[in-house]
Amino acid sequence: MTTGTRGVGIGRLARAMSAAAACALAVAGCSAQAVAGGTPQEANARVADAKPGGTATPTPKPTRTPLKALDGARINIADGQTVGVGMPISVTFEHAIPEAERAETERQLKVAAEVDGSWSWVKDRNLLDGQRVDFRPREYWTPGTEVTVRAGSGITRHFTVGRSLVATVDVRSHTMTVVKDGGTRTVPVTAGAPGMDTWNGTMVVSDKQREVFMDSRTVNYGDAYAGYYSYAVHLTTSGTYLHENPKANTYAGRQNVTHGCVGLADDGTAKRFYDEVIPGDVVTVVGSKDTVAVGNGYGDWNASWEQWQAGSALA
Repeated sequence: MTTGTRGVGIGRLARAMSAAAACALAVAGCSAQAVAGGTPQEANARVADAKPGGTATPTPKPTRTPLKALDGARINIADGQTVGVGMPISVTFEHAIPEAERAETERQLKVAAEVDGSWSWVKDRNLLDGQRVDFRPREYWTPGTEVTVRAGSGITRHFTVGRSLVATVDVRSHTMTVVKDGGTRTVPVTAGAPGMDTWNGTMVVSDKQREVFMDSRTVNYGDAYAGYYSYAVHLTTSGTYLHENPKANTYAGRQNVTHGCVGLADDGTAKRFYDEVIPGDVVTVVGSKDTVAVGNGYGDWNASWEQWQAGSALA
């Protein structure tokens, strides 16, 4: 519901990941487990090679196939960033990857973390099929998880999963319940009016701005509004935000009157949520109608685990 933005971006917290504390998770949905020392198979091999009266012949270490360059690849997470528990790793490309090349492309994507997860090709709302592939865990990331991701030989990112924040907006009761590190609070909201319903389903915060210019003409609502809105938390590429809205002073907790966004009152309610939220935090809307598409922002969690795994070229 916006064509331009201005304001403050999000600070990044730098944390380097210890390579000794994690192991490489290749591409398909398999569990990554940190390994210390040799495996039982390696130990047996050394014993079998022992010669009478001599020393054991060392077992050659397995060689790794060097990663290839992935020209035009980009990763959505900055090096050293701290993200919320819902943030997928999203790799996009300048050009669409043909289906015949997607399996090999996935083999060039490596995630090192204690997690059970999978890559899946996503049809992004604003990109061609084959221009985006995401990694997400089976369940939300565990707070404190440290992750290293490599896209080919040229791109490496280290990031940390921060505290957990999951907000649930119930459009029928006009409330938002925020669960943050085990603490819970409920605040009144106003959501999309009938016919302009807020997307149902799970959306992941992509960014936030102190002020965003929103123009109703960009979403085919004529001249209904055009102006700056404060404390804007970005949820979908189609223009869904959770932001301060003067109408919420009257209607929050009582009635849905927006054009699809979630409105919070200007009595400090909107600012409080804005101040505490970070990219990767989760906002789930219940009681509404159409479910947000996987590729409309970070809608990855709207696919079941089976559906998600089936989207891998290695499945």
